[in-house]
Amino acid sequence: MADKIMKFLAYDKKVLVICANTTEMVEKARITHDLSPVATAALGRVITMASIMGTEMKGSHDKLTLQIKGSGPLGMMVAVANNFPRVKAFVSNPYVDIPLKDMEKLDVGEAVGTQGYINVIKDVGMKEPYIGISPLVSGEIAEDFANYFMNSEQRESAVALGVLVNKDGVKSSGGYLIQLMPGSTEEEISKIEQAVFKAGAMSKMLDKEMSLHDIAKKITGDENIEIIKDNVVPIYECDCSKEHMADGLLTIGKEELEDIIRKDGKAELVCHFCNKQYDFTKRELEDLLGNLT
Repeated sequence: MADKIMKFLAYDKKVLVICANTTEMVEKARITHDLSPVATAALGRVITMASIMGTEMKGSHDKLTLQIKGSGPLGMMVAVANNFPRVKAFVSNPYVDIPLKDMEKLDVGEAVGTQGYINVIKDVGMKEPYIGISPLVSGEIAEDFANYFMNSEQRESAVALGVLVNKDGVKSSGGYLIQLMPGSTEEEISKIEQAVFKAGAMSKMLDKEMSLHDIAKKITGDENIEIIKDNVVPIYECDCSKEHMADGLLTIGKEELEDIIRKDGKAELVCHFCNKQYDFTKRELEDLLGNLT
């Protein structure tokens, strides 16, 4: 089943549901960064969340950045998405390997750490970007984002994110976001809570090749759920270029650039998101320096 995001309304338009299959995206990230299994599971969850939240961005130039910095050995995780959504991501320590939890599960919470924060930056063309910061509550990422939505955006939400990894790579990956709209009743909330509990792990539902439509019905308990968008295809892709890297060099300032030219006579820059290397000759660096004078 190819990667896809679908949006639904449940209980007479009182509940928004976004479901995502991100298996191919997360496998591409795993290969790009040579991720360990636990790093794959952790960064895959962040990529999935970025793709889901990216669909809520309105403008074609809007940009969403998710940063998670926990006290665990993975260090910083960053995912950047636009509204297509095209997503790119990296983790500080991609090779982290820690013991499995009970039931032979990858210990994402331990790898991320329970002390730290989520930082959400939404650049939607205003003078200043929106920045929301929320503390980590478990390091499991889904719970942390549910806490973020409640504390920073005042939106009561249920979030599930899961990545199933085997010896060959990513077997399944995906997630969902359920958000209550004004007018939802206690009875409807209770039905959703029971349905979510019974549904089990998102990655396992995808591994059983359940459709996103069937998953949405299962997690809400609403058989009459309404599809409002079904043609969103998320892509894991870096948009780096030599021009972008040149812009980055300009930001270090005249003195630093002169120092690089004098000492090294060249520069080699590597993109965090895709590991592509960009080489700048002495002449190219001198031309950039000319733009600063």
